[in-house]
Amino acid sequence: MNLGFVTAILPDLELPEILVFAGSAGYDCVEVMCWPQGKDQRRYAGVTHIDVSGLDPDKISRIKELQESTGVSISGLGYYPNPLAPDSVEAKVYVDHLYRVMDAAIALGIRHVNTFIGRNPVLSVEENWQQFLDTWTPIINHAESQNLFIGIENCPMSFSRDEWPGGKNLATSPAIWEKMWKDLPSSHFGLNYDPSHFVLQFMDYTLPIRNYPEKIFHVHAKDMRIDRDELNRHGVFSYPHYWHTPKIPGLGEIDWSCFFSYLTDAGYQGAVCVEVEDRAFEGSLELRKKSLVQSARYLRQFMA
Repeated sequence: MNLGFVTAILPDLELPEILVFAGSAGYDCVEVMCWPQGKDQRRYAGVTHIDVSGLDPDKISRIKELQESTGVSISGLGYYPNPLAPDSVEAKVYVDHLYRVMDAAIALGIRHVNTFIGRNPVLSVEENWQQFLDTWTPIINHAESQNLFIGIENCPMSFSRDEWPGGKNLATSPAIWEKMWKDLPSSHFGLNYDPSHFVLQFMDYTLPIRNYPEKIFHVHAKDMRIDRDELNRHGVFSYPHYWHTPKIPGLGEIDWSCFFSYLTDAGYQGAVCVEVEDRAFEGSLELRKKSLVQSARYLRQFMA
């Protein structure tokens, strides 16, 4: 396994600075954010560490050389919009850029692109299904043709009013994943698995590793604390942000020794990338760097 982090937490640094820091902090790789320049105001979104619309042979060569000189590889390119947005013009913008991210990964020799399926949050899963098939069938076909692996993060994206009530990502549970893989069968269509989202849903976060090991393409390491007093006050049908707190690994409810035990049993040899969304470490660049140093120190004990 390779230990990495998601670059969204360091928006004030350029890619060369990030890779140098990653190497000094004991990381093997990074998942690089590839949002369009200056787009999206959602928290942790809109970060551009590789501008895929401006790639040319010289920039591609420099990115490859940078990985070699620092000893830090790029585990995947990340872009997390809503490709099933109810506004068709908006959805097309997201889908078009996703294709650009995929093509950039191919040009850079990177085999993983991580994203969301998307969802119209006011419609049921069933009512979203045809749009899912219409949008994602050509995307997965393109990935297959280029030997590219698409990892879907399992975040429900149902934390704010514009995401309510259904969230902006269909791929939140094993039942939905199985239906997706049945209707769109492909060895290039799997998961960028984040166990914290199963903690949020009061589900067994080791289950996907045990049941779908061949579909775990990439892993996010984020912890989660459930604030029980607030949960008892608001209830599970309220906005989750009332009663959950994302934390760095080791400061939440996940048993990481158990998690890595199942990862090793599954023979997983890919990237495990720390995703920092812990507000306790957001006050400064120095604190955000410290969160990554602390996370690496904690997770290394479980990795060969």
